[in-house]
Amino acid sequence: MQISRFKTISGFVALMLLLVLTGGALLSLGIQGLQSDSDALAAFDSYLWNITRFTLLQALLSVLLSVLFALPVARALHANASFRGRSLLLRFFAIPLTLPSLVAVFGITSIYGRNGFIAQGSTALGIPLIPDIYGLTGILLAHVFFNMPLAVRLLLASLESIPQDYWKLSAQLGMGSFARFRLIEWPVIARNLSGIAGLIFMLCASSFTIVLTLGGGPRATTLEVAIYQALHFDFDLARAVALTLTQLLLTIGVLCLLRLTGKPTEEGLSLTTVSRNYIRHSKAARALSGVIIASAALFLALPVLGMILSGLGSDLWRLINETIVQQAIITSLILAFGAAAVCVVLSLTLVAAREYNATQNLKAPRRLRSFFTAALDSGSSLVLIIPPIVIGAGWFILLRQFTDVFTLAPFMVIAVNGVMAMPFAVRLLRPAWDSAAARNNRLCTALGISGLNRLRLIDWPVIRRPLVLSFIFAMALSMGDLGTIALFGSDAVQTLPYLLLQRMGSYRTSDAAGLALILAAICFTLMLITDKTGKKNKSAASAGRNIA
Repeated sequence: MQISRFKTISGFVALMLLLVLTGGALLSLGIQGLQSDSDALAAFDSYLWNITRFTLLQALLSVLLSVLFALPVARALHANASFRGRSLLLRFFAIPLTLPSLVAVFGITSIYGRNGFIAQGSTALGIPLIPDIYGLTGILLAHVFFNMPLAVRLLLASLESIPQDYWKLSAQLGMGSFARFRLIEWPVIARNLSGIAGLIFMLCASSFTIVLTLGGGPRATTLEVAIYQALHFDFDLARAVALTLTQLLLTIGVLCLLRLTGKPTEEGLSLTTVSRNYIRHSKAARALSGVIIASAALFLALPVLGMILSGLGSDLWRLINETIVQQAIITSLILAFGAAAVCVVLSLTLVAAREYNATQNLKAPRRLRSFFTAALDSGSSLVLIIPPIVIGAGWFILLRQFTDVFTLAPFMVIAVNGVMAMPFAVRLLRPAWDSAAARNNRLCTALGISGLNRLRLIDWPVIRRPLVLSFIFAMALSMGDLGTIALFGSDAVQTLPYLLLQRMGSYRTSDAAGLALILAAICFTLMLITDKTGKKNKSAASAGRNIA
């Protein structure tokens, strides 16, 4: 089979697998909802609207708080680009992005909970303080913990894209801090703010683990948690369908709004190639920046430190020697490895097929080629529209009519978690693949290099690093996932997050602390491997150019 035909067919097959996985879940929910005895229209009641209202409220408040706290931190980091430990601090800011939600929740409760370190410390000082961590307060606290560092990194990237000539001119004109913010920083921030806010909104609106553990009752429940409760506890299919449709409409509406905002524009060209800081900040400004940066670092460090101290205080040796814990670790690693393999294979197939169809498959009709290219381009983003809990719920209902769904738990967890990580993998793989193809396609055609020879000699040196990064990141993401295993988990198939949730639910706090530390250590090790791989292969692109 010709390589061109293979790319097209493999891309079509990958796209069909994604459509079957997502569309089959929606079709199952719809059919079962219509066949249920309860009235489907009656499910659209005040309970649903209250949950929808709370979902929007907590997501909007999370976005507002995350961005408001991230903006001064990003400005302080940008204004002090040369202080010692800055790169280490930025690496530390990436920890919440890779920490499993359940582990972070345990760390937050160990600090701010009713029996947390703050409550114990205040009691020891004779000022009893019992904070209420459950409900909207805890949800917002956890969302800010996760999303504020993400907003900082995105805002910092926007600020660093400003041409150096602008800063030089502002220094020559003697602009103050407010003038620099209003005339130089705010225009670039404003052009990127809608995308940053939309991304955080999507993450908070589809937050499952945080709301499940910190919600504290029906008054603090989001659509995804309500879907899980309707299926897992009440088995009310009509209500589950109504909740699912509302979640889909909400997600699609947000994506449409993000489309209307457009893409960020270029900030201009600069002849300066070396980054220089032309602004002389006063001692008071530097001190204020130091306080802001230290406060943000302390806010992120406290839950991590609380999780570590609580975990070390548990009986780790006994936990590690428990058969059920060892089985949960092995099961988690196997399922994470399988999900990462599915993610990388499907993502690379879509990326390769899209590039070939957009640039080389000129014999196909133009309209058909444009449609197929758009489908391949957006195929990996289906999971952003249809949350993993909806996919798992739909297949749970469908498969229970034919077999024991718990026996198929490993396959469902691998499939859903693999697809869940695809948007991140595609964003890592596509730039490397497209740039390598644009650079090497004509030369490879002229030299007659194709098939496995091209993959081995030309493409592999370029895509190796993003491929490994995608694989390990997908493994870490799958290791900490709770949504799918919460539906399909059983005594026969238990992952570390599932076992951790069980121990927390049975108030075995010490065991939960140890399991949280073990899970965090595994995910952190995976991230260290990713970082080492990135350093080791950072010249992979240049090696590919040399070979070509």
